[in-house]
Amino acid sequence: MKSHPTAVACPTGTDHLTGRDLPYRTPDLPGIGGQIRTHPTDFRVIEVPAYHPSGVGRHLYITLTREGMTTPEVAGILGHFLDVPVADIGFAGYKDKHARTTQTFSVLCENRDPTVGVDLATCLEEHTPFTVHAVNWHGNKLRAGHLVGNSFEILIRNPACALTEAEERAQVIADCLREKGLANFFGPQRFGHEGHNVQQGWRIVCESWRERRRWLHKLYVSAYQSYLCNQYLALRQSENGLDNMVRGDVARKQTTGGMFVVTDPHQDTKRLQAGEISFTAPMFGHKMWIAEEDAGHWENCILARAGLAQHDWKRDRISGTRRTGLLRVPDLQVTRVPDGIHLTFALPKGSFATTLLREIMKTPGRNPTSA
Repeated sequence: MKSHPTAVACPTGTDHLTGRDLPYRTPDLPGIGGQIRTHPTDFRVIEVPAYHPSGVGRHLYITLTREGMTTPEVAGILGHFLDVPVADIGFAGYKDKHARTTQTFSVLCENRDPTVGVDLATCLEEHTPFTVHAVNWHGNKLRAGHLVGNSFEILIRNPACALTEAEERAQVIADCLREKGLANFFGPQRFGHEGHNVQQGWRIVCESWRERRRWLHKLYVSAYQSYLCNQYLALRQSENGLDNMVRGDVARKQTTGGMFVVTDPHQDTKRLQAGEISFTAPMFGHKMWIAEEDAGHWENCILARAGLAQHDWKRDRISGTRRTGLLRVPDLQVTRVPDGIHLTFALPKGSFATTLLREIMKTPGRNPTSA
């Protein structure tokens, strides 16, 4: 096994690998503690689709609600029930197992029966644990990223203080997050148990190791890229970079998604604070748009720390991309209910509810998913 000459030791430490040591956006505001996922209905997720089925095509779009199952498990049940290979079933993203989730799946049906939708909805509800909301035809398979985002309703039970105080604390934090946003950190789900996925990704990048299963190889690489991205965001936050654009930033427009290099930090900081644009964070790879000047310095610091300053990402076939760096939650709402503190909010695709929950809860030594 050949090691890359500039590589350093594999990152270690469970807190470090899973993001438990990441900085808070609201470090001076006490959290409420508490527990989530006590019951699946405490954690509700609803997909916000990028488009709706047209009514024409060979792919049957099934929107359903389930709990206690992973997304692949649901796909497996649909495939078995319809006698369709799992490879012909599509979905826009993976959803939490320990949650009540509403999600759409597409199923390729070669022999299109215009009446199958009505019958299928009835049969599925009779013979599976799903609640079926809609069945319709469309022309293409659902694929990863075919959604705007997700809306959440989350109940935090058993806060560490009285409910009235917990509501006050949560409201103060929510006010700050609505106004300023927070770093768009990847959640601990991305990194595997005790950071296993990150360590395997490091082996691929730094030791030229290969996982024979392609999907798992990609998962490990993505975990390591996400780990480096989190380190970048933590560094940027420590240098007061979440509220300011700097020269050389690769910015993304909120409405169109178009990107450009920042040459006037003062003017673009105003646009950042108005919610028109965001800086982007690196998911390192050979096709990634590299930041320049001041913003490039932060990226170079992360690569240097990881021993990857001269790394050949193309050799490992890691293309890379950029991720919106500032997570905005303008619709975050806090309500006190008899069982705890109830939160409602929406997040864009690729963002993690646990990133927001850790700010509200601030449970020492744990990520919200382990509560």
